[in-house]
Amino acid sequence: MRSIPSIEQLRQRPAMLALETRYGRAAVVAALRAEAAALRNRMTGGATTADAAGAIEQGAAVRLARALSPSLRTVINATGVIVHTNLGRAPLSRRAAERAAALAARYTNLEYDLAEGARGRRDVHANHLICRLTGAASSVVVNNNAAAALIVLAALAHGREVIVSRGELVEIGGGFRVPDVMAQSGAILREVGTTNRTRAADYAAAIGERTALILRVHPSNFRITGFTERPSLDELVALGRRFHLPVAEDLGSGWLGTGSDRPAAPGDEPVVSRSIEAGADVVMFSGDKLLGGPQAGIIAGSESAVSAIRTHPLMRALRVDKLTYAALEATLEDHVTGHAGATVPVARMMALTPDEIEPRANALADAAGAAGFDASVIDGASTIGGGSAPGSALPTRLVALSHPSLTAAAIAARLRAGEPPVIVRIENDRVLLDLRAVFEDEDDLLIAALRNLEGRT
Repeated sequence: MRSIPSIEQLRQRPAMLALETRYGRAAVVAALRAEAAALRNRMTGGATTADAAGAIEQGAAVRLARALSPSLRTVINATGVIVHTNLGRAPLSRRAAERAAALAARYTNLEYDLAEGARGRRDVHANHLICRLTGAASSVVVNNNAAAALIVLAALAHGREVIVSRGELVEIGGGFRVPDVMAQSGAILREVGTTNRTRAADYAAAIGERTALILRVHPSNFRITGFTERPSLDELVALGRRFHLPVAEDLGSGWLGTGSDRPAAPGDEPVVSRSIEAGADVVMFSGDKLLGGPQAGIIAGSESAVSAIRTHPLMRALRVDKLTYAALEATLEDHVTGHAGATVPVARMMALTPDEIEPRANALADAAGAAGFDASVIDGASTIGGGSAPGSALPTRLVALSHPSLTAAAIAARLRAGEPPVIVRIENDRVLLDLRAVFEDEDDLLIAALRNLEGRT
């Protein structure tokens, strides 16, 4: 035990002094004490060490890195899923990231009226851009689309009935279901129709004195095919007008439509502006899916409906901060000006063709082969992800990898353990790398990751 130096002696070692600069004295001392105690226990059990100080120093450095290094890290998304919920959904455009970073470090007019020199409203930010893109009279932004559904129902139907088709009572991921969100809003769910067939007459038959709202939910993360029927939004709007009821539509992914700056429509995703044109009083959609912006729930619609939502007490709990507004405005500006196809990563990745991906895939396969892998370029399919356009596949070119001494699971695990971590998919005991969602400046990092992995086999 005498070979273990004192904590003060250990702290004075150059490596520990350097770590103090980064982590602070208290954290370094705590790590040294923990490692010294662990070594003392091992030595009591019969273990020996020629360099106790070095062992403690090394262990303390690892302990500090694990405890105090950021847990949120960048990863390389080689899965082929563009809007990958587990990987943070839409990556921001350079302009959006720079706008958010610039405003993050300064005071802003988030809730200040510069013309009047008095308190203003934060919900004015991005409003004109949202209205221009959707054709809505007004809009408001909350922190995600589930929050949008919650506050819409709370503001327009608390304590009263909301009519919704049984086939639209979706689970939105993570175990969260539309009926559960509705229950938290205080609205009363009134299911109509069946899972596969619901008619406008079913909605009409359910309308009564307690009815407050007709809700239509786009089933963005699943498809029911075959013997099905579903009333159009036009039919529901006509029904709402007949009975003087507002109609809300939850679009989920938020497709703005096809233009010269945007790729072709994914699957049968509805266009936000068409829902507004059809007469929906409120439309809800996500900011971080097909729009390609930050996480946000965007609510667009009539002035009267949005005003009721804007002034609801829940708005205080669900409002977004200056960083979200900054990134959202920058993203919306690119859609308004027609630059989104070139600047917004989600739009750019969706538009990539197999011919554009193939040269990069060939280069990666060649590098992998030189590093000892069996590598080939094969046809495959990317997906949009994020609960958008289920069943829609984007043709792509994949790099298929195998190794004589490693299983596909082992390759994937080692790639995840690298720096930066690389996330792949596995099919038929082969690792598949799809470059659709890999930024071009990450190609060299991906090649280096494969070379480093071969060096660790």
